[in-house]
Amino acid sequence: MTHLALARKWRPRDFDSLVGQEHVVRALSHALETGRLHHAYLFTGTRGVGKTTIARILAKALNCERGVQARPCGACEACTGIDAGRFVDCIELDAASNRGVDEMTQLLENAVYAPTAGRYKVYVIDEVHMLSTHAFNAMLKTLEEPPPHVVFVLATTDPQRVPVTVLSRCLQFNLKNMPAPAIAGHMARILGAEGVEHDAGALDRIGRAAAGSMRDALSLLDQAIAFGAGSVRETEVREMLGLVDAGWLVRILDALVEGDGRMLVDIADSMLTANAPFERALSDLAQLLQRIALAQVGALGDADDPETLQRFAQSIAAEDLQVYYQIVTHGARELPLAPDAHTGFTMVLLRLLAFRPSTGTESSRPEAAPPRARPAPSKA
Repeated sequence: MTHLALARKWRPRDFDSLVGQEHVVRALSHALETGRLHHAYLFTGTRGVGKTTIARILAKALNCERGVQARPCGACEACTGIDAGRFVDCIELDAASNRGVDEMTQLLENAVYAPTAGRYKVYVIDEVHMLSTHAFNAMLKTLEEPPPHVVFVLATTDPQRVPVTVLSRCLQFNLKNMPAPAIAGHMARILGAEGVEHDAGALDRIGRAAAGSMRDALSLLDQAIAFGAGSVRETEVREMLGLVDAGWLVRILDALVEGDGRMLVDIADSMLTANAPFERALSDLAQLLQRIALAQVGALGDADDPETLQRFAQSIAAEDLQVYYQIVTHGARELPLAPDAHTGFTMVLLRLLAFRPSTGTESSRPEAAPPRARPAPSKA
């Protein structure tokens, strides 16, 4: 049997199974239940946050044989056809590959005809910002005075490139990036249903790496299952994502607390031998400092290593922590300017040691030598 990617297999089929985007679901559900439907919707947001998925659910809600409702049955010919991508009155167009005026003119000419099998003709145009200027101009008249049986659903990752004349004719919904805990929770439910063993820490790492995109997270999850031979473990996910061993970061902070510069240099050398990604190491170190700062104010919440975070929260002063964070983030920006990544990383670590924020001075500033006395001019 052909394997189906998790992102496709677990694609939401109704609003109830959709993760996140509650503000969009609430607005569309109320509109469907009260009959206050608009002829054009624009969904914006980064990749993999549910724009096309919501468009398909909306198409099912409009064409379900049980009537227009916020909860389509999912079993009638219209619902199953839209899920399978074969419903004749739900037309999906990729504007990236069909961006010309000829394609748009043909689409609009067909829009005047009544639906063949459903209640509405729903045109889903993905990446609408890729349409040419002439294609947008051809669309304007239909968007302004559409046939009563036509609904346009536009989706874009770059709304700034959509003409204002088009934006003004659409109801616009901005889909938010999904928080890492919500992504991790959804992946845990999927793995439970799939019978795949997993670590909570591994899902947290994938959720952070996905940067708000559920589709990216599920693609990474597929990769992690293959990488781990049927299980998802944090050690293997770290290796797959190229993450830095957390033990190195803990040793760096221990060396800072002890004021041990030799240890900092040894850690940087060990990371070079292990081919660790220094740019990622600085990013992870900044995240660790942020979590320690949260622990200091009692806002940490769930953490994978609360004992370590609390230990550093007590041993590092809050003002020192803030300056450490500033040095690390500045060092990450300056890393490409260093002769090499190892040199730049080592200097960032030594800079952390050199500055003492609590005193406002540097810890080991050499004293300047007194100026040498100038010899008196000889008398002739």
